[in-house]
Amino acid sequence: MSRSAVEVRVLAAADYPDWNRLVGAAPLGSIYSRPEYLAALGEATGGRFRIVGAHKGKELVGGVALYEHSGRGARVSPRLLLYYNGVVLRPSNSRYPSGRAARELEVVEALADFLDRQRSERLELRSRSPLRDVRPFVARGWRAWPSYTYVVKLADLERQWTLVDQNLRRLVSRCASAGVEVTEDGDFDSYYRLHVQTHERTGAPLYLPYGSYSRLVERLRAAGLCRLYHARLADGCAISSQLVLLGHPVTHTVSAASDAGHLRLGAAAFLRWRVLEDLASLGYEANDLTDATLGSVARFKAQLGGTLELSLVVARRESRLLRAERAARALARRLVRRGGAP
Repeated sequence: MSRSAVEVRVLAAADYPDWNRLVGAAPLGSIYSRPEYLAALGEATGGRFRIVGAHKGKELVGGVALYEHSGRGARVSPRLLLYYNGVVLRPSNSRYPSGRAARELEVVEALADFLDRQRSERLELRSRSPLRDVRPFVARGWRAWPSYTYVVKLADLERQWTLVDQNLRRLVSRCASAGVEVTEDGDFDSYYRLHVQTHERTGAPLYLPYGSYSRLVERLRAAGLCRLYHARLADGCAISSQLVLLGHPVTHTVSAASDAGHLRLGAAAFLRWRVLEDLASLGYEANDLTDATLGSVARFKAQLGGTLELSLVVARRESRLLRAERAARALARRLVRRGGAP
């Protein structure tokens, strides 16, 4: 197949409904590629986005949603609340693996050509796990490396329960016996209180300042693109909270937080499982637990019986300016550690 058969261009707003249909049907799709989500994130963080679409004839066959961070120059990369920002491809209907692979490669080649010509200071893409072939990017000098996450399938929760670690099953049962209940509501204050507690206790980052974050979640909930869950004691006090992004058959748990005074009760495990049950009842196919960087949090996620999935990250060489800024920040950190700066 000829690469010239695929035309790549920035989509206009009038093209977004077609793009959303592609994203919703594509195994590589996610809420992170939807313009409604990117617009809300941009309002909260000061960023901006554009969607690059690949067309074969009149058919939209793939693309990339490029979210550009605020600041000097265009910098595209994953960030908090934007775990994936990679390639989306329309599934091929070819009956032959060779035909499907050739179609995928043709579109990825065209996208790599287009992106490699962009004047961005930083360009880094993380695609969801079904994408395996990033050779067109590597051939153009881009770096590639693996990233990991756990994904829990929701089609058969009875079987999934048997895969959950025995200790987590015990905690779920104990919370249920203790009268802990789960609510899905817009109580952002309770969530943010626990979010700050978790930050202070573990060093986990604060995703956004209160005001920006509150407006983002409110906007997403109004559009049906997220759900905010809480595990509550009998008196209504939230002791664990979880933010889940929707907008695709695969959902994404992007943030979870718990009250330090009730960790032994097991509310985090209880809430995780009840959320999976709710998502399954709503017809979703899976829940991506977001990231599996080695550590205690990843071990906890593994105990839910999900599948460890590999994603590929590709990045073009950064601009000289950005490399200089990075080196300056690293030097400043070293000076602080050595006592050479206030």
